[in-house]
Amino acid sequence: MTEPAVASSDATNIRTMIMRDGDHWVINGRKHWITGAGNIDCKIMILMGRTGTAESPTYRSQSQILVPMDTPGITLVRPMETFGDDDCPKGHMEILFEDVRVPASNMIWGEGRGFEIAQLRLGPGRIHHCMRMIGQAERALSHMCRRATTRTAFGQKLAEMGGVVQQIAECRSEIDQARLLVREAADRMDRLGNRDHYTRKLLSLVKAVVPAMTQRVVDRAMQLHGGLGGSQDSFLPAAFVAARNLRWADGPDEVHWRTAGRLEISYQRKDSPLFQIELYEHDKSNPFRAKL
Repeated sequence: MTEPAVASSDATNIRTMIMRDGDHWVINGRKHWITGAGNIDCKIMILMGRTGTAESPTYRSQSQILVPMDTPGITLVRPMETFGDDDCPKGHMEILFEDVRVPASNMIWGEGRGFEIAQLRLGPGRIHHCMRMIGQAERALSHMCRRATTRTAFGQKLAEMGGVVQQIAECRSEIDQARLLVREAADRMDRLGNRDHYTRKLLSLVKAVVPAMTQRVVDRAMQLHGGLGGSQDSFLPAAFVAARNLRWADGPDEVHWRTAGRLEISYQRKDSPLFQIELYEHDKSNPFRAKL
């Protein structure tokens, strides 16, 4: 999806063109941050591009299409680096498409349904990322506790210092809060799907909350480990970079806070039919929640 020439956090900006030519679609454009495209085992990509005209409805202007990696006209320009890491061998690639022709049958679900597909798939992907991030935060906290109980400075264990103890407690609290939010989002998805209004809000909240929480926890663990915490002898630098990168990937923090806020305002409107539907759904699944 992502393109270097536009703010791709707003997917309506996507400018890669997919034009019909007889029994084929012809693709022209440039993408970057295409994860996994540098892996030799990657044989096919799902590309999102513009098929609509200026008169087309905004959210019916984009389509998704299957593109084999060996199609003529595809150039892997370079791997994008994050904090100096090119993520070899998978890579986050910049890709150029020049008159790339694929069969008309490669269009997924039909022309103009790109946003619909994206929303169905991005929600589960985001919660999957956040589950992994909570695991990383737990691992960082475990190493933090081990370090605190085995290292002595100024005649006492680090675990006996009030500031260190407070940091460990803060990490525990933040991880558990994030986990509860993710569990509620997952439960809601299982019961009502990810098109549900309240589920969409939860998915945006977990995506905004969990990577930032993980980054804070890992940063504290790195600090407690001293120089070792930033070295190749520790997993912590990689965990920090992964958490920081996820605050951009699949939508930056700001977009998800915006989405969650707007959905909450809509939900809180007591005269809104949407509010009545949500209240009924909450009451049906958990009578105590509606009363709260």
